Order: sequence, then C-alpha cells, then structure tokens
Amino acid sequence: MKHPPTPSSLLPFAMLVLTLILAALDQTILSTALPVMARELPGHWPLAWVFSAYLLAATVVIALYGRLADVLGRKPMLLVAIGLFLLGSLACGASRDLQQLVVARALQGAGGGGLMTLTMLTVADLFAPEQRGRYQGLLGAAYGVSTMFGPLLGGALVEHLSWHWAFWLNVPLAALAWTVLAWTLPSARAPREASAASGQRPRVDWLGAALLAAALVFLLLATQHAHLNLPERLSLWVLLALGAMFTSTFLWRQSRASHPLLPLSLFAHPAYAAVSFIGMATGIALYAAVVFLPQYLQVGLHLSPTSSAWHLLPLMAGITAAAVASGKLLRAQVPAVSLARTACALMLLSFVLIVGTLRWLPQTPLALSFCLLPLGLGLGVLFPIVTVTAQRSSPLQHMGIATAAPIMLRSLGGAAGVALLASLLTRLMKQDLVALGMRASPDALTAAMGHGLQSVFGCVAGVALLALLACAWLRPARSTGPLATDALPLAAGQPDLAR
Repeated sequence: MKHPPTPSSLLPFAMLVLTLILAALDQTILSTALPVMARELPGHWPLAWVFSAYLLAATVVIALYGRLADVLGRKPMLLVAIGLFLLGSLACGASRDLQQLVVARALQGAGGGGLMTLTMLTVADLFAPEQRGRYQGLLGAAYGVSTMFGPLLGGALVEHLSWHWAFWLNVPLAALAWTVLAWTLPSARAPREASAASGQRPRVDWLGAALLAAALVFLLLATQHAHLNLPERLSLWVLLALGAMFTSTFLWRQSRASHPLLPLSLFAHPAYAAVSFIGMATGIALYAAVVFLPQYLQVGLHLSPTSSAWHLLPLMAGITAAAVASGKLLRAQVPAVSLARTACALMLLSFVLIVGTLRWLPQTPLALSFCLLPLGLGLGVLFPIVTVTAQRSSPLQHMGIATAAPIMLRSLGGAAGVALLASLLTRLMKQDLVALGMRASPDALTAAMGHGLQSVFGCVAGVALLALLACAWLRPARSTGPLATDALPLAAGQPDLAR
C-alpha cells in the first residue's frame, strides 16, 4: 500500500535539501573567489589550506556522525551539524587573515561533513519505505547540481559583492533550516531506548574514532602534499606510511571492539561491499571530470573560468534528471542491479568518449561538453542506489554508520583519486615537453596536456569498468530474504532488518 507524503514531511524535507545544497556549495564555491581572497587576506599559510581544511574536517567526521546518529538519534546530531556549519560560516566571513580563515573552514567542515550523511539518513524518518528511493534521488540531484554551480555562484558574489558573502550567505539559510527542522522533524524512537529494552547499552568506540580520524588526516594530507608546503619531515612517503599504520590499527581495533565504530561485518554482505566500492568510484569519476576538464578548457583552450564552468552543464543536467528518474524507478520496483549496471556502463561510455575526443577533436570544447552527459546520467542514477542499498543491506541498529561509510569513501576516493591522477598528468606532460627539448610553445603545452589527459581519463574508465563488474554483487542470493536488494524501495528502517 502506498502512502502519499504529507505536508508535515515535505516541509522538513525541503529543509534537508537546503542544508545539503549549502554543504555541497561550500566544497566548490571558493574556486573562483580564491584569487581575490589571496589579494585581500594577509598571512603566509598556503592558500590551498582553505580548501584542504574543509575537506579534512568534513571527511574525518562523516563516520563519527553516522555512529552517533545510531546511538543518540538522527535529529539531535543533524541539529548539531547545522549549528557547527552555521558558526563556521560566521567565522569564515569574519576572518581577517588567512590563518583565521583556515581554522574557521575546519569548523565549517566539521558541520558540513555531518550534513552530507544525516540529510540522507533522516529521509527514513520522514517517508514510508516505498517512497524513500524517490526522495533519496532528489537529494542526490540537489547535491550534484550544487557542486557544479558552486564556481558560478562564487564568481558572481565576488564580482558584485565580496568574498565574505560566499560564507555569510549560509548564515540566514542555515538558521532557517535549523529552526524549521527543530520544530517539524519527528523525533524517532531513540536507538539507546531500543538497545536498553534488549539489555544492551549502546556505546561509541572513541578510540576507534580517533584512529580513523588520524588515518584519514594523514591519507588526505598525502593527497594534498604537493600544494600545502608541509615541513620537510612530513614527506609524501612519511604521510603514506603513517596513514597505512593508523588504517591497519583501526581495522584491528574494529575487529575486536565490542561496539565498533564501523562494524566490519557490514562488508561481509556482498551488496554492501559492492555499493561501498561503487560509491568510491563515483567520487573518483565526478571529481576527475570537475577538476581536469575545466583545467584543460582554461589552460589548453584558453576559455574563461565562467565559460569552462558552463561547459559542465550537460553533467549537471544529467545528474539532476537521472537522480530524480532513478528514485522513481526504484519506487517502481525496477531491479537495482539493472539500474546500477546501466549507470556504470554510461560512466564507462562517457570516459571512453572523452578519451576519443581528446585524441581526435582536441580543439572542440562542445564535443567534450557533450561527452559529459552520459557521466551525469550514470552518476545521477547511482547516487540514490548507493544510499538505499547501503541502508537496505545493514541491520537497523547500524543504519547511521552504514549510510555514512559509502559517503566517506566517496569523499576519500575523490580526493585521493584526483591527487594520484594529477601526479600522473604532471609526469606525462613533463615527458612530452622534454621530448620537445623544453622549447614548448603554447600549442605544444595544449597538446601535451591533451595527451596526458587521455591516459588520466583512461584510468578513470578503468575504475568505471571495475564498478560495472562490482554490480554483479548487487544481485540477491537465490533464497530471497529481507536483504534482497532488488526490492530496494522497501529500504531502511523496516523491522525485519533488525532481526
């Protein structure tokens, strides 16, 4: 039986969309504002820390928010995340030097990381199971479009107002969302009450949280090493070694803790392991396209930043349309494995087309722009599938961390993937320019970049192919049961998942 959404659920959902839009915008809104900020803000810290501080803080707290939502409830943690994001935005706008701005960005990221997880998780409290795929799709569309429009909005604010408004714009909107959600969001039964009824007291593995935070910090610092002017003792290999050490210790801790932060048993379910990898693959694909194609259009083809941003329009349109359609298809009981395979095939097709265009039509930006449409369609389809499948494949008491882990892996995959691919691009371009005797003209630089990007996007196509192969794990086992992923609209929160 279908239950139509009520106004009491649509209003808080609109606020969830608003908070997710704010969190997504702040990942990219400063890309066109940084030159102005560099001129106006005193300080000797690398400007890249303005981005990296937000990325570090947001990624580190994702898993912790997910676990705390399981223990303390989704509504209080969502309000905490919005509050931290609001305070961080105020502090960013009021910053008078670069050091203050970096610290404020970290505070803002500590809230923003929770918004990405908790908005998707809170949908389960607002809508009946058969409706959740549709609304997860709408959230995915909002996230993708906001990420793309960030550079355009940042450029407009800097041109007509000042860079401070890139942060102050968040304040009234976040305050509105906090107020409305505090009054209208239902307070679901507290997980700790349910656990107490069964004789179990929920706990948070704070040692595990600290180990995971350390591992993520060192790994993310390694991905940003070339831009941050870190002390010589913190070389790339030292950061990688420390990241590997803390990761291994974290996994050892999780295998033995009585109340693990991230239960490794979640990954024993093939569908959950598959969507975790697919989530990481979507991060690599999205950020590779968003970072490297505008770079080629600006440096190689000499387009303006605004023009290069507009060439991402097919990607935005594809994400928006496909995310909405994906939610409706899930609601109509279309098998998740079929949708995921189609989406990954579209991603693979997109990067194959990009490689071919760079090889045969390297001076045609419209052709490159057209190649992004299949990628947008594939990403849009996958966004709700990853979230709903992760929730469907996990026990009710682990719903928060099960939702958070693929989001964390998507952020980590995007950051690490772009860093590794950027290193590959730099090395390939140097090889081409050395072959020319270091007397490269602008045309030779464009050719070298285009040649290097063929290999870069070829690697991303390989990732998309692996994601396509991973879709086989989404197929339910022969014996149907409560974890069958082809019935995804009956997702998160059903009582049978807690058994």
